[in-house]
Amino acid sequence: MTPREALTPDALSMLQTVASTGSFAAAARTLGLVPSALSYRVRQIEDALDVLLFDRSGRQAKVTEAGVELLRESGRLLGEIDAVANRVRRVATGWEPMLTIAVDSVIARDPMLDLVGAFYALDPPTRLKLRDETLLGTIEALTSGEADLAVGAVLDAASLAFTATGIRSRLIGELAFVYAVAPHHPLARAPEPLSDDVLRQHRAVAAADSSRAGPSMTVNLVGGQDVLTVPTMQAKLAAQLHGLGGGFLPEPMARPYIEAGRLVTRRTERVEPLGTMHLAWRTRSATGPGRALSWWLERFEHEGTRRALLERHRGR
Repeated sequence: MTPREALTPDALSMLQTVASTGSFAAAARTLGLVPSALSYRVRQIEDALDVLLFDRSGRQAKVTEAGVELLRESGRLLGEIDAVANRVRRVATGWEPMLTIAVDSVIARDPMLDLVGAFYALDPPTRLKLRDETLLGTIEALTSGEADLAVGAVLDAASLAFTATGIRSRLIGELAFVYAVAPHHPLARAPEPLSDDVLRQHRAVAAADSSRAGPSMTVNLVGGQDVLTVPTMQAKLAAQLHGLGGGFLPEPMARPYIEAGRLVTRRTERVEPLGTMHLAWRTRSATGPGRALSWWLERFEHEGTRRALLERHRGR
């Protein structure tokens, strides 16, 4: 008998009974077994593990150190088995076993995590997985099947002709951008409006498109300009706070640092970008979204929720 064959849920429960009653005789009465049959089954487990679980030198069955460790783990394993069985029963009622959400780096993290907390308050069987994405990588995570919901996608379903593949979208809102640099950056003192020729003389900070398979997107970079590429919009903000370059930032994200004097906005000859952010989701069934995805979609029907995700960044 192998350890995997020996350590069945029934066997673990039996060992717990022996430990709790303190003797093989008492445990046998509780389990409705003759003592010899119980002793034989315990010995089989000990032989499979090549350890002694109970000290039989006295009248009582004293648990050894190895036995204590096994009993500790057996409690955890039996609890997980019960939890899995409970999740399976609830999934059968329409809850997805897993919901993956791709979150663009322009989305405010605190209100997003507030939604996660509200979802967990339901005690659902669905497990959540959040993915950090940027630009086209956010919608790509959805179209590739790696995510079920995309928050902050720069493109909607109609513009990509994905409506036939079960992908739907909804407008979250528009996001204004401002050009900003640290107060000690040379561009903080340059005459306005800043021309492309002036911008070209200074390093730009860009958030990399997280798209892996498809085309990538670059936004508001000047040809020939030195570029520091960072993975997310939060990293772009941090780099600009350190004076490592300039660039356009979401106005709500930059606003607390502008008000605190840690960033300075500058007018450029370029038109300030205005991003259109979308919510996009995949329906995997002809019957429509599962209960977990439906809950999230319902939350996004509230204007206050959509506005918070674009505007309520840390520090505000």
